[in-house]
Amino acid sequence: MSSVQSTGVRASGLRVRVLGAGIVGLTCAEELVRRGHRVSVWDPAPGSGASYAAAGMLCPAGETWHGETDLLETGRASARLWPALAARLGVRLDTAGTLLVGHDAGDLQEVGRQAGLLEALGEPVEPVDRRALARTEPCLGRAAGGFRLPEDLAVDPRSVVRALLARLGDALCRRGWDLARDPAPGPDHDAVVVATGARLPAPFAGLVRGVRGEVLRVRSDDPPRHVVRGLVRGRPVYVVPRADGELVVGATVEEHDAAPEVTAGGVHRLLDDARTLLPGLDRATWLEATARDRPGTRDNRPLVGPTHLPGVLLAAGHSRHGVLLAPLTARLVADHLESGTVHHPWDPRRNP
Repeated sequence: MSSVQSTGVRASGLRVRVLGAGIVGLTCAEELVRRGHRVSVWDPAPGSGASYAAAGMLCPAGETWHGETDLLETGRASARLWPALAARLGVRLDTAGTLLVGHDAGDLQEVGRQAGLLEALGEPVEPVDRRALARTEPCLGRAAGGFRLPEDLAVDPRSVVRALLARLGDALCRRGWDLARDPAPGPDHDAVVVATGARLPAPFAGLVRGVRGEVLRVRSDDPPRHVVRGLVRGRPVYVVPRADGELVVGATVEEHDAAPEVTAGGVHRLLDDARTLLPGLDRATWLEATARDRPGTRDNRPLVGPTHLPGVLLAAGHSRHGVLLAPLTARLVADHLESGTVHHPWDPRRNP
């Protein structure tokens, strides 16, 4: 990842306000505290946004597709930071890997195109035919075949948020902050990091848009061991297991201007496709359905770094990759505050 150097940033002992207590904002705050800075985190409803709905796939390989290969490099870099972060927080990392599967021959052909791209990029990919798939994941009863991505990880974002909040303790302020009234620097802070997800304050509101995702949670006595990412008649679906038998099923993608709400059509589609791949889900018990907005940007790259407002940084626009990219985002934010480095592809001042 290329960076450039800028000037005028004090190296240590900074007083930083972080606006937003989702997984990105909290991880930025934890990194800054670790480096010896004084941090306060402002959010009236901590962890209730996209982090609450997120499945927690740390899958740079599983998320890579034609036209988005730059995500693989940054995703790999961030995934390498996750084991140390998880150890500090005392949260579990699932290491079984991801299965990319196709329901029928057409789906399998499309999945094969993604696997071929990953192999060309140097990613380990293990082909799994129908018989081997039945041995690897017996509950996958209706898949034509697929591929295993052994290095993909997964984590429970709700557990991560709880652990981060506990680690930060009194640094959390359960109310909002008016950036227009009190920007940075101020009498009691040197910098502000804006990490408010799909709803950024002025003057940054137009840089992100809400992309609705619907996610279901059920509990199963026969869960898969792996994260399952599949195509069913051309439609993507994923199933992410938790250690206690909970399964996260997602996720719809819809561009919209209204508040995110769970829809009957979204629930039906997700259940139908997930049950097609995993027939045992018929016996699963219902837990919840959730809808949240992902923060999308015009060029599908995050907005991380300095803005035109002195002392104000963004840590936003991660779309569906917020959990994966949180530790790398935190490192980039802290590095900029300490040394002025900027990661060009994510610079909020770019013109996508």
